Amino acid sequence: MSSPSPVSLTNAAAERILVLLKDEENPETVNFRLGVSGGGCSGFQYVMGFDETVGEDDTIYLEKGVRMVIDEMSLPYLVGVVINFTEDLMGSSFEISNPNAQSSCGCGNSFSA
Repeated sequence: MSSPSPVSLTNAAAERILVLLKDEENPETVNFRLGVSGGGCSGFQYVMGFDETVGEDDTIYLEKGVRMVIDEMSLPYLVGVVINFTEDLMGSSFEISNPNAQSSCGCGNSFSA
């Protein structure tokens, strides 16, 4: 956890993740996992969730109190990403700003690199 995080969380995103984490069965051992996988309407899609497992190809980063796990394959696509959380009358969502994306879909859940 000594490496600087390649992903930035806004204060709103970090606060929301920490609130959601409290609802997990074992919040002290659960990490926020961020990654990419093939698919989505633009080629790659973001994967976010909670995970207790840390694999050999994972790196753990600490960002604003959030233990974030990123796998080796996803890392190049996520360097410089900023995650924000917004809440308004239409609902709430995490928004990802990715400087590596050449294009992204309308919903913001997938991108091409």
